[in-house]
Amino acid sequence: YLSPYPYLKMKFTAFITSLLFVGSSAFAPGATVRSSTALNAEKGATSRMEFLQQSAAAVVAATILPGQAEAAKYGGFGAGSPEVVDPKDAIVDEEILKSDAVQSALTGVRGYKTAAVDMKATLASDSQADIGPKIRSDFDFSKVRTDLNAINAALDEDTQRGTDRIVRAILQDITELEVTQKQKPGVARSETRLSNVNKKLDKLEKSFDDYLAFAN
Repeated sequence: YLSPYPYLKMKFTAFITSLLFVGSSAFAPGATVRSSTALNAEKGATSRMEFLQQSAAAVVAATILPGQAEAAKYGGFGAGSPEVVDPKDAIVDEEILKSDAVQSALTGVRGYKTAAVDMKATLASDSQADIGPKIRSDFDFSKVRTDLNAINAALDEDTQRGTDRIVRAILQDITELEVTQKQKPGVARSETRLSNVNKKLDKLEKSFDDYLAFAN
């Protein structure tokens, strides 16, 4: 008697993989340096909800096949990934870097890093604080993406392959942060949930810092 489980698991894995491919296709790296980065805002605005929907397949997979889902969701994301070059090895177009658009974007990203620090300070003084309005105000999804892409335009194509991954990680963490910090009316935020919120803020702070290193 042969158990059908291996076959069914293989079929289910293939199904989940197809969902992940479809959900992430909108963020595939572009072929050119200037006009087609992986998260080019000109290809259509992606709302917080749409981004969350594109992550739904990964969430489902994490519940049922956690090991494979972790590889799909986090494999290669962020600084330290094989795809992310060392900032000191990045090729930067100094003329574009000095442009008003990029300098304004750099100011914006520094502000996002500071906002993450401020939110942690708020939670340190009041563990029940609702930081949702500040997340939506300080981490305006469209503005964050636009600023990150503006900086990306000053980098060479090989470097962009890595920085695009950092951008995707940042946008996903902002979306997850807003969900994680929410509390039901009348229900206190537990220490576990507080810790999860702070971990997201720590990760965002580091990701913004990692991204800024490419423009220093």
